[in-house]
This record gives sequence, structure tokens and C-alpha cells, in this order.
Amino acid sequence: MSAQPAPAPAPQQTEAPYPAPRYSWYVVGVLTLVYIFSFIDRQILSLLVRPLRRDLQITDTEVSILMGFSFAVFYTFCGIPLGRLADTRSRRSIIAAGLVFWSAFTGLCGLARNFSQMLLYRVGVGVGEAALSPSAYSLITDYFPKEKLGTAISVYSMGIYIGAGMSYLLGGIVVRFASAQEAWILPLVGAVRPWQVIFLAVGLPGILVAPLVYSIREPLRRGIARHASSIPASESFAYMLENKRTFLCHTFGFGLLSLASYASGAWVPEFFRRNYHWDIPHTGIVYGSLVIIFGSIGIVGAGKIADLLRARGILNANMLVGMWVALIGIPVSCLLYLAPSAGWATLWLAPGCIMAAAPFGIAAAAIQQMMPNPMRGQASAVYLFIINMIGLGLGPTAVAVCTQYIFRRDDAVNYSLLVVHLVALSLAAILLGGGLKPFLRSLDRLNRWTANA
Repeated sequence: MSAQPAPAPAPQQTEAPYPAPRYSWYVVGVLTLVYIFSFIDRQILSLLVRPLRRDLQITDTEVSILMGFSFAVFYTFCGIPLGRLADTRSRRSIIAAGLVFWSAFTGLCGLARNFSQMLLYRVGVGVGEAALSPSAYSLITDYFPKEKLGTAISVYSMGIYIGAGMSYLLGGIVVRFASAQEAWILPLVGAVRPWQVIFLAVGLPGILVAPLVYSIREPLRRGIARHASSIPASESFAYMLENKRTFLCHTFGFGLLSLASYASGAWVPEFFRRNYHWDIPHTGIVYGSLVIIFGSIGIVGAGKIADLLRARGILNANMLVGMWVALIGIPVSCLLYLAPSAGWATLWLAPGCIMAAAPFGIAAAAIQQMMPNPMRGQASAVYLFIINMIGLGLGPTAVAVCTQYIFRRDDAVNYSLLVVHLVALSLAAILLGGGLKPFLRSLDRLNRWTANA
């Protein structure tokens, strides 16, 4: 009997190549523009503390609820189902719908006549903005190889600081213009105060940007078998529980860095007004310019450093850089909030903006790095839930509570900022350092999952 020929080896499956870099960066550019509008609408309120307190007859703590908690609760709770949709539905449609929704509610903030109305409209802004980042992270991850992912997500995350900076910068300019008269008469609206004009001016243009989102093509979802393109939420959460130590150290560590960042973003304008007697337009122009320049340097620079370290074999580089940011931020905060003059405070505000911005790109990249593709949207939503509940939900209010109930005087806002930063940054450094080894174990677990998918 003649020997049977050996069967031919099964062809190895190879993934399609990534899209052309030029188009991939175009996608990042569009998503960054949308993120800029997101943070203009989110942060403009922090420049308007004084007129809001006067016209709505509210306290620092109530202002902080409008800045943070009211926004964060619905932003984070809506983010989880929207993250699930990002794993199974058109990501660009989710983003476009969210953009229209939050822009409309930002405009409605300009029509608020009391605290309850403003609270409701800020909730609407939070619900709309919850649609953006889980879908954006997922899209970017499918457009870029792993060695460029940290930089790509950091460039997208520049939208935080360009948007926040523009909210201060443009807000300062618009305040100067709008304050030229005590009240404005608008068609269909009637008499409004200058701060109400500002909400209308920054909110409504975002609706015009929504069609641009449809110039983005939905890319191939990578790293998954065809049968695994839709995974039950229960399986995704079970996988996160298997990596619970990594998730706890990562999300709470970066969440505390977020707390420090949102605390400064909310109250630094008032710090300069109350402690150095700057007016709103001057504060907005100076702070906005520094946030745009140095915030962008911080977030992209951290992503670049993390990518370089990963290229040298340090696979937990995102966590490591986050720990460094927390440690360096401690002395910078002391120098900034105890500065003897406005000039020195402005000088130390530049590295302060770098440290505040640095974590946001690398934190998101770490989640994408350690999660299977069909779970990334849901994992991103859980990550955003935790860091926003800690950072956005508690950061502005922690400063307000210290100022109002502990120090009991408005001009002590610098001490409140310092206390919040020292506590948050110290705990963040401990948690991120403690997550370095668990993160490596999570990468090993991902490799096993992918091999069996």
C-alpha cells in the first residue's frame, strides 16, 4: 500500500493591513475636533462662577455640583450602555448623535433662570457627551497598530486641553464683549445676561460639526474571530473581574489624577481672581493660552514617552508614566498654590498644566492595550465611569467644600486646591505603582484569550 501524502498545512489567518496613516490621522483629527467642542461646552462654566452665584443666588458648593457632580453622574451611568453599543453598532453614528444632543443642551444652559433649570440642562450635556469617548477609543484602536496607539489616543485626548483652554480663552473674550452692556435682547428669547449669551455662543456651533463625523469610515474590528464579534456584557464583566487588581489600581489611580486635574480646571480661574484680583477676561486669556499650549504638550508628551518605553520592552509603560506624573505633580502643586505673587503662580501654572494633562491619553491607551477587542467599548465605559465619578464628580466639590466649610473664607481657595492635590496625587502614586505587576499579568491573560478566540 502506498503512503498517503501528508495533508497541506492550514493557511494561517492574517489580518488586513491597517488603513493608510494619512487617513488614520485624519480620523484622529475629526475625533479631536469633536472632543474640543465637548470640553468647550463642559468647562465654560468654571469661568462664570461669579455671575452664576450672583444671578442664580447659589453657593460655591452648588456651583461645584453644576460643574461636576450633576454632569458626572449621568455622563458615567449613560456611558456604560453607550459603550456596549460601541462594541456592536456604528460608532460614528453614536458620536454624531451625542454631539448634537450635548450641543443643544449647552445652548439651553443659556436660557436657565434658576438652579434647578441649570442642573437639568447640565445633566443633558453629560448624557450627550457620554456617547463620545468609548466609541472614539474603539475607532482609534482599530485604525492604529499597538506601537502607535498611545500617541494616537494622546493626540485625540489633546481635545480635552485645547477645548478647555479655548473655553477659557474664548470665554474671556466673549465676557469682555458681552459685558459691554448689562442685558442683551435676543430673538425668540428676550432679555438675557452676558453669561447666558456665552452658553449660546459656545453650544450651538457644535451642531454644525455633526455631519463631518460621517466622513469617517467604520474600520475593521481587529483582533477578534468572526464568531466573537459580539460578546455578552456578562462575559465582558467577568473578564474584568479576572483582572480586578489591574482594574482597581488603574482606574482608581488614574481617577485620583483626574480628581486633581478637574479640581484645578474648575477653580484655578477663581484662584487667580480671589487671590490676585484678576478680572474674568484677563484670567480667561492667560489661563486658556497656558492650558492649550502646555496641556497639549503634557498629554502628547506622556503618550510619546509611554510608546518609546513600550518599544524598549517596558510593557506596563502607561502605568509607569502615570506614577511618575503623580510624584512630579506634588512639588509642582506646592509651588503653584503657595506662590507669593501672580507672576510666580503663572510661572508654575505651566508645568501644572503639563502634569494635569499628562495622564488622560496613557490611561485610555492602557485599557485598550489590556482588553480584547470586542470588550474595549464596555471596558472604556467602565473606566470612564470610575474616573469621572472620582475626578469630575468629586474634584470640583472637594475644593468647594474645603473652602466653604473648613477654611470658611473665599480667598482660601488656594489652600483648598493644595490640600486636594496633595491627597489625590499621593494616593494615585501608591495605586499606580501597585498596579505595575498586575498589569503585566493582565497582558499575559489577554494573549491566552486571543489565542483561544
